[in-house]
Amino acid sequence: MKKILGLDLGTSSIGWALVNEAENDTEKSSIIKLGVRVNPLTVDELSNFERGKSITTTAERTLKRSMRRNLQRYKLRRANLIEILKENGFITEEAVLSESGNFSTFETYRLRARGVEEELTLVELSRVLLMINKKRGYKSSRKAKSQEEGQLIDGMTIAKQLYEENLTPGQLCLRLLQSGNKFLPDFYRSDLQTEFNSIWNYQKKYYPEILTDELKEKLINKNEKATWAICEKPLNLVGLKRVSKARDLRLENFKWRSDALCMKLDLEQIAVVLQKINGQISNSSGYLGSISDRSKELYFKNQTVGQYLMAQLKSNPNISLRNQVFYRKDYLDEYNTIWEKQAQYHCELTEDIKREIRDVVIFYQRRLKSQKGLISFCEFESKQVEIESSGKKRVITIGSRVIPRSSPLFQEFKIWQNLNNLEVFPKGYLSRRKASARVINGQAEGGERRSLDQEEKEILFKELSVREELSKSQALALLFDNDKELDLNFNKIDGNRTFAAFYKTINEIIEISGHDKIDFSRHNADEISATVKSIIYVLGCNPDIFSFDSEKGLDQQSSYRLWHLLYSYEGDNSNTGIEGLIEKISNLTGLQSDYARIFTNITFQDDYGSLSAKAIRKILPYLKSGNKYDLACRYAGYRHSKSSLTGEEIAGKVLKDRLDILPKNSLKNPVVEKILNQMTNVVNAIIDEYGKPDEIRVELARELKKNAEERDKLSKMINEATRVHEEIKKILQDEFGLSHVSRNDIIRYKLYKELETNCFKTLYSNTFVPREKIFSKEFDIEHIIPQARLFDDSFSNKTLEKKDINLEKGDRTAFDFVKEKYGESALQDFLTRIESIYNLKGISKAKFNKLKMSEKDIPDDFIDRDLRNTQYISRKALGMLGEIVRSVVPTTGSITDQLREDWQLVDVMKELNWEKYKALGLVEYFEDKDGRQIGRIKDWTKRNDHRHHAMDALTIAFTKHVFIQYFNNVNSRYDKDSNAYAIEQKYLYDRKVKPPIPVDEFRAEAKKHLESVLVSIKTKNKVVTRNINASKNDGGIHRKIQLTPRGQLHLETVFGSHRVPVVKEVRVGGTLNEEVIQLVTRPQYRDALLQRLAENNNDPRKAFTGRNSLEKQPLYLDELHTKKVPEKVKVLTFEPVYTIRKQVAPDLNVDKVIDPKIRKLLQDRIAEYGDAKKAFSNLEKDPVWLNREKGISIKRVAVSGINNAQALHEKRDKEGRLISDSEGKNIPVDFVNTGNNHHVAIYRDANGELQENVVSFYEAVTRANLGQPVIDKEYRSSEGWKFLFTMKQNEYFVFPNFNTGFNPIDINLLDTGNYHMISPNLFRVQKTTTKDYFFRHHLETNVDNNGNLKGVTWLRGGLGLLNGAIKVRVNHIGQIVSLGEY
Repeated sequence: MKKILGLDLGTSSIGWALVNEAENDTEKSSIIKLGVRVNPLTVDELSNFERGKSITTTAERTLKRSMRRNLQRYKLRRANLIEILKENGFITEEAVLSESGNFSTFETYRLRARGVEEELTLVELSRVLLMINKKRGYKSSRKAKSQEEGQLIDGMTIAKQLYEENLTPGQLCLRLLQSGNKFLPDFYRSDLQTEFNSIWNYQKKYYPEILTDELKEKLINKNEKATWAICEKPLNLVGLKRVSKARDLRLENFKWRSDALCMKLDLEQIAVVLQKINGQISNSSGYLGSISDRSKELYFKNQTVGQYLMAQLKSNPNISLRNQVFYRKDYLDEYNTIWEKQAQYHCELTEDIKREIRDVVIFYQRRLKSQKGLISFCEFESKQVEIESSGKKRVITIGSRVIPRSSPLFQEFKIWQNLNNLEVFPKGYLSRRKASARVINGQAEGGERRSLDQEEKEILFKELSVREELSKSQALALLFDNDKELDLNFNKIDGNRTFAAFYKTINEIIEISGHDKIDFSRHNADEISATVKSIIYVLGCNPDIFSFDSEKGLDQQSSYRLWHLLYSYEGDNSNTGIEGLIEKISNLTGLQSDYARIFTNITFQDDYGSLSAKAIRKILPYLKSGNKYDLACRYAGYRHSKSSLTGEEIAGKVLKDRLDILPKNSLKNPVVEKILNQMTNVVNAIIDEYGKPDEIRVELARELKKNAEERDKLSKMINEATRVHEEIKKILQDEFGLSHVSRNDIIRYKLYKELETNCFKTLYSNTFVPREKIFSKEFDIEHIIPQARLFDDSFSNKTLEKKDINLEKGDRTAFDFVKEKYGESALQDFLTRIESIYNLKGISKAKFNKLKMSEKDIPDDFIDRDLRNTQYISRKALGMLGEIVRSVVPTTGSITDQLREDWQLVDVMKELNWEKYKALGLVEYFEDKDGRQIGRIKDWTKRNDHRHHAMDALTIAFTKHVFIQYFNNVNSRYDKDSNAYAIEQKYLYDRKVKPPIPVDEFRAEAKKHLESVLVSIKTKNKVVTRNINASKNDGGIHRKIQLTPRGQLHLETVFGSHRVPVVKEVRVGGTLNEEVIQLVTRPQYRDALLQRLAENNNDPRKAFTGRNSLEKQPLYLDELHTKKVPEKVKVLTFEPVYTIRKQVAPDLNVDKVIDPKIRKLLQDRIAEYGDAKKAFSNLEKDPVWLNREKGISIKRVAVSGINNAQALHEKRDKEGRLISDSEGKNIPVDFVNTGNNHHVAIYRDANGELQENVVSFYEAVTRANLGQPVIDKEYRSSEGWKFLFTMKQNEYFVFPNFNTGFNPIDINLLDTGNYHMISPNLFRVQKTTTKDYFFRHHLETNVDNNGNLKGVTWLRGGLGLLNGAIKVRVNHIGQIVSLGEY
């Protein structure tokens, strides 16, 4: 008997089944236990993972945290600067460091501008230094490579020459080219724009009706291509045919630019001129281009930054200076200029203080923190060792790190890996390779699939070494004369992207130097290499930058050093941040600096490979010898896959007792890490409870077997299919009258629509399908390749055909059937017909290929291809499981579906839920197209019940490896010598796989176990993570314990606060103390209540309850006893309302506007216009007036936001001093919504009543940071309150059921034998608010609040709901392990 563990591993759930599997006829298989573990991912986590996004869900919060850190660093610099100024006597504690008093606006800006030329006091100088410290300029870190940011330009010398000689950029370029200069400089954007405007204005004299202001507006910020497209119609362009060489064309372009300023050009010439200028402007535009332009202005106006800004404020006091950024060097120059001027008046301004303030405080810039520690370790050249740190033992990984994918070494490695996987075969041939064919005279012979020979690989390698990629057609054309008849198993082959970037750059340099640009697409690798080397020899360039030998030392090779320089250079202190890089490239390549600058524009992909340089250099020689990757690894002494062991190695493998938890951040994707760690916890819990299994069989969800790109494609495909299916469902209901639309109905309709390009005629018999007969018995859904031949139930293997034709076709393929029934001539018509349909995009390529496939072409490895778990996630999961058992068998969803159907387990989930839904009236019956009465649960699928994962796991657990073999080779079942035939004879009956247990018994046993399943769900109990931050200082390593919150402390929106009057009724009773009575609105009631309270020693219980209650002892207000105090009185309180400013727009909720006058104006406006969209859509032209006479309109309004909030700060004045209210208390400001509640603590008060204390996550974190317990069990204990339990999200409670008579206190909740009774009454906490709690049944996957199912699938109530409920703890494998608080 073998103990088998079946796992259904998904992104957010794990279904598991532990079974005993009989190994001979004397043993009997049985089910030991089933279970489900749910690992709830956030919506963002699941969505990002399915769409292939590597970004984590905390990325946005990380960005905001980075902004807060930058602010904190600025504040630290400011504090340090103030401290230095105080120490040196520049300022005192009483010094005012900001504008203060009337007419002081912009005073610091004035001082900053004056400080360059006039004396300032030391206090005034201090204010200027503090202002410079606030904004200290842009310092390049060589990260600006995007089109939007543009380039930094340092062309002051050129700009000066243009200014002094009164030239435009075009005129200067023409002069340089005519004098033999081959390199042209960069220009500031403003100079190029000035040239554009000058040319436009001059030529407009000749074409006033064409060169309009509207056309000029359209051309602003457009690139070359867009400029031509915009000009094409207005200028009536046809495109001049220019046959001159590249150098002559270039010269002619600049000649036209020069002439355009003094003579009339034709429209074609004008278009070319404008196009070229706009192209240059586009390259120098954006954020960085603006910085360069502003720096140029400072130079020509001989101004400092402060003088420049003050000049703008004088001309327009309302101008925004916020985004006017300058070079860091401009600020440094200003600092030095001001200091040197003021040093003439103040002897205190020494050089030492100048350097300290400049270099240590204001302009200090720490280097970027190295991220090398985040780079993964090589799987072949690393190992784990145990070390002791801070008295604790931990396991760390040591060894070689993986190399960047852009490394020349990795690029060569990747090319050879792909080349060894290439296979060539005749077009239309789909079978896997059975034998090798030879190539004679460049032609493939033998009609078989084969790998490339070494000579062919060498040819492709040479070509791929100079290109980014080769398409399939390009590769075949290089290798074969009959390339049109052949096919490859790759659509494209990746080349050496690093060297391709080098060649592309050198091609730019070749063109600039006056040579003709090389068209790489028209030349082979040898021709490209020879041409490039001949030209760069003239330019003095080192040709070795285009050579790489993986067997030589990397650092000795110029190409590797050039790559490493470009890849790793961060920036320098020059204006552009790359002047040092240019010098290094020039020294390495031999190119002059102007040409070397072009290399700095190269950017490489920033991701990493999976192997280290050491491992690659060991493996690469064997790859270059023609070995596939797994064999090359073996020759190099590495084990390619831990699962690829021999029988002896498997038998001798040392197994672990338990799986190890993955260390935090050990995987690149945190979602995958979560999934695998949950798998580890579940498997370990099963081992602890039931012992180690002998074998594990596992099915991974489709998304776990795909890479990021494939997951994104799959996600989009599923979303699109869902949308299409919903549209079809509506059509079938509205136009065909189908009340219940099944999946098969949708497939039938899709297959019918697929025939539209064939005039709605079937593919085999060419029979017309009338629309009204789509769902009749006359037509069948037909498998193109029968399932008896190929285990394929996909849409691409189906078509619609006449029923009698389908029966006649039997187990033949479409190709063979048409050929045998209708003959060769009809076969050719069939092939022509389907090719035409394919070309018209009527059918997919996969279906087209299957329609052409004969029996001999049916692949033998259909399932096997799906089992190749090559993606990292699946390999990691299977590798981990292989550490505890000798055999791990992966299976697929298609096999699981087939076996579930064969074993009649399909409807078990529906049967389990049937009676429950039937009793609630949620079952309906309908008549199918065959006239049968079919019952179904309304709006329910098996996926509404978490237990379907356990059902799948049960099927997986009994999926023998021979079943996978059978379905993988089902086409050979007729061959008596084949494995498939032998398996069929032993394990199948009537073409169905025999169940491991007799069907009726199997179904009953499965239902019994499923009824007892308690779904385990991961709760989020941790509030903070305890981290130890280590930093180095002169005294050694300083360690500090840091508590990091496990989530978002509060929502982003910051609210203001207002107190508004609120009138509400309160009952006169035991809680009506003096403080509350003082708030009563009517004086008569207030005085009477106060008098009664005073008569009873100010005890409200004595005054207003018992015999003194108003019901028994009224409070009369007159002697005749005609008026009395009512049992409820109105009180007036002032409650805080937290507000936020919002734009007046169509989506504004007018009822939430705080100001009643403004609210009325907005409501009247809506009433006048009919709806909010019309009322608030055009406020610029038609404002909402608050005061028309004074021109005051309503643009933004204060609206109420939230009821409860937490203040982040206390109010301060502009000097940073706290402001107090009339009572001397600090005034809270900046209110935030603290987001989700962490828990609700439940207590029983002195009167036996249940009470609550709602604790937000913000408060829970605060308590943890103060060292207090997160759960306050002593809360109001002095008043007799006794702590009972807490409620946190996803915690479990067993509720009494008065309809069924179930009461949890009457049974032993820890007894597994009672789980079938517990399960219907087990609910998890879904969400909590003040005295309003939502619970969801543990089996439910959706969160819909169907009113008919209240009390069955969900509960909602206040404190009263909790009476009789018992809190339980459920472990990873669905066992109740404790009762009450834990």
